[in-house]
Amino acid sequence: MSRVRLFWDFFGPTASKTAEHFRRHLEEFLLKNSVAGCETGTCSSGPGHEAAFCVAPLETSPGLERALRPRRSEPLP
Repeated sequence: MSRVRLFWDFFGPTASKTAEHFRRHLEEFLLKNSVAGCETGTCSSGPGHEAAFCVAPLETSPGLERALRPRRSEPLP
């Protein structure tokens, strides 16, 4: 099954807390809309940057992208 990782990037001194807050809302959205097969988390590419992410099945990603407008995405095997 092909999957995609969607990212929402946050910058600045509060990026970590903002990304974690967004991740909690992302989980609520997935639960409320019965979107199955998704995993969420946060990651950083350096100081002052944090991203919330969602790993989703490829077939659900177009709906998530329309509803939540991630900043970037990457395909996963």
